[in-house]
Amino acid sequence: MTSEAMNPITEDDIAQFLIHTPDFFERHAELLSAVQLTSPHGGRAVSLQERQAEMLREKIKLLELRLMEMMRHGNENMLIADKVQRWARQMFLVGRPVDLPAALLAGLQSQFAVPQAALKLWDVAEVYAQEPFAQGASEDARSLASSLSAPYCGVNSGFDVLHWLEEPERVQSLALLPLRAAPQEAAFGLLVLASPDSQRYQAGMATDFLERIGELAAAALSRVRD
Repeated sequence: MTSEAMNPITEDDIAQFLIHTPDFFERHAELLSAVQLTSPHGGRAVSLQERQAEMLREKIKLLELRLMEMMRHGNENMLIADKVQRWARQMFLVGRPVDLPAALLAGLQSQFAVPQAALKLWDVAEVYAQEPFAQGASEDARSLASSLSAPYCGVNSGFDVLHWLEEPERVQSLALLPLRAAPQEAAFGLLVLASPDSQRYQAGMATDFLERIGELAAAALSRVRD
């Protein structure tokens, strides 16, 4: 019995041979036109060249889809950035510090179509200590705000801060944005954005723009702490 019969040639052997013998098809060019493959489109037999062309078209189509998705995300980000800029401009135009919290919330709700929003501040200047925005933040709420190193996004888990909203029973998802004067400082406030849509604020979603909103809100509201 020959060694070939004892160790038959496998597909891997053929593949390795072709990989290590790149000039094989140069010497046997007629095989390229003779090879027939099954097309994934209809199961018909096609030549090797046709199959390669099909694979190339599929790759091009996939790249086009990815490019379109990148462009769509880019356009969406530009729109969000424009909204953030308009919202920030509205805050700059507020004359009296005491009016800032209400203007900030109204701007968020109108620019970003946020169904419900609320905020509470603490450690404010004495002149603002009796304002509604400086009342009602429990110790648990303050601890929660200071424990957040980034915005929290997720489903309604019964947070105590939901009672700051007009209709807490309608909340399915929410975002909690801690307000800090500097990254390492304790929070001096908490901004709550809420929606009846359970998918609006999802755990694991990108929070870059929410972080910018929190930073801008904290900077604007620093006027009521002086």
